[in-house]
Amino acid sequence: MSVSLKDSNEYAHDGFITIKTKKMKKLKINLSIATFCFALCSFFLLLNAEAQPTYSGTDEIQFTTQSYKQVLASAKAKHKKIFVDAYATWCAPCKQLRGTTFKDAKTAAYFNQHFINISIDVEKGDGVELAKTWQIEGLPTLLILDENGEIIASHIGYVDGEGLLEFAGEASGK
Repeated sequence: MSVSLKDSNEYAHDGFITIKTKKMKKLKINLSIATFCFALCSFFLLLNAEAQPTYSGTDEIQFTTQSYKQVLASAKAKHKKIFVDAYATWCAPCKQLRGTTFKDAKTAAYFNQHFINISIDVEKGDGVELAKTWQIEGLPTLLILDENGEIIASHIGYVDGEGLLEFAGEASGK
């Protein structure tokens, strides 16, 4: 049983007082509108996320995770040259290569088609011995090797995508 206490929309029933004001009604409406807007925005974000192409990694140079010995065997079998990125984790120009040059679409397409690409940390594992064999004197060192592992071309330091393509072109002419 409800009893009106005043004209202020206060009602007493079952020992409780319920206050209904215009502000409460507006709050309820605003909350409903906010919930609807949130749901609508979420729907469009989800729809947009599904429409975005997934990254396939083809816009950057694909470096193998195989060991150097495996890469050498593969290069011999496929009669392909090897592109070596000799780096160290602390090397700023090495990081710059990874962040820009190796992500250049034109460069990546060329290197992924014409080379077996390997990135070697010269301070860890087999990289220490390979750095001695290749007489690496500075970082980053970029090498192009023939299918037998012989150095065809060497470049020390940062280079942009266009410069890396020129380097590869010069090595192919040798």
